[in-house]
Amino acid sequence: MKPAIDPWTTAQIENYKELFDTFGIKPFTPFVKKLKDPHLLMKRGVVIGHRDFDRIYDAIKNKEDFAMLTGLMPSGPFHFGHKMVADQIIWYQKQGAEVFITVADIEAYAVRNIPLEKCRETAINEYIANYIALGLKPKKAHIYFQSDYKKEYYRLKSMISKRATLNEFKAIYGDDISPAKINAVLHQVADILHPQLPEFGGKRPVIVPVGVDQDPHIRLTRDIASRASEFDFILPSSTYHRFQTGIRGGKMSSSKPESFIALNENPEIAVKKLKTALTGGRDTVEEQKKLGGTPENCVIYEFYLYHLIPDDKELKKVYENCRAGKLLCGENKARAVELLEKFLKEHQKKLEKARNQVDKYITS
Repeated sequence: MKPAIDPWTTAQIENYKELFDTFGIKPFTPFVKKLKDPHLLMKRGVVIGHRDFDRIYDAIKNKEDFAMLTGLMPSGPFHFGHKMVADQIIWYQKQGAEVFITVADIEAYAVRNIPLEKCRETAINEYIANYIALGLKPKKAHIYFQSDYKKEYYRLKSMISKRATLNEFKAIYGDDISPAKINAVLHQVADILHPQLPEFGGKRPVIVPVGVDQDPHIRLTRDIASRASEFDFILPSSTYHRFQTGIRGGKMSSSKPESFIALNENPEIAVKKLKTALTGGRDTVEEQKKLGGTPENCVIYEFYLYHLIPDDKELKKVYENCRAGKLLCGENKARAVELLEKFLKEHQKKLEKARNQVDKYITS
């Protein structure tokens, strides 16, 4: 049996609403107006769903203690699809969250056959350094490796294993579930729940921002938390964002170098990649002027939406001009190339400095 959502593949999600209806994920839209300072990914409809975000909203509004947990898979370069998650991490930290970031090196080793030494090198040089360069602060930030953490974390992982069954794993993840995957999943459950242990801050709401492909982990964690009465956990909350489209379509993925632009990529190479990106233009200039473009299907517009144009009014103008046929694809790509090159050059200067600060962030 193949599950409806598989957290170990790179398939593009075609119908988010159908998945949300199937698995009980609620629209995020109501919180956009309620939040005092929503992240632009929230305002722009990139963060589209949630489970129990009400708890996190209340914690932010009332300046109460809460935590944010996310994980990184050290399997390849840090690209713009990863930046989307990093931007959310930094936003939650600014809202007062205590930040926990797990390096899923055990999962990478067991499921993807990546040596632990390589996992550590990739996590430090690609991910952690980029988080710092993008604005993550050391105060109330804990980055740890699944292979090298505190004993209470491993004890939790062992204890929660009795709260799940093999049939449950098969129902959620499919028949090809293996011992290595089960072990990886139990690590993820412990990752999400451990910020509520007394040794890590105590009982409080925890938010986990993820792509919808990771919802199987969230559902299992919430089920296990509800059964683990000895810990009295608050069920973890979650938000769900759209995937960023790859340069030539499909999902942006670390396993497909042609699909992404890395944040440490040579700007000249990055520019060449972006110039090949799919657009929402028509077959001819005349058709585009007459019928207008479709920015909803344009990778260039998506880069603006997610990363390159922070000003909402400017983004709206780009959208309207494209739809009206006033903005042609060549002009649009030229503007995107300019913004991308500027961003990468500035970011890479920060990245060099960030590499010397990594030790401040790693917890063992």
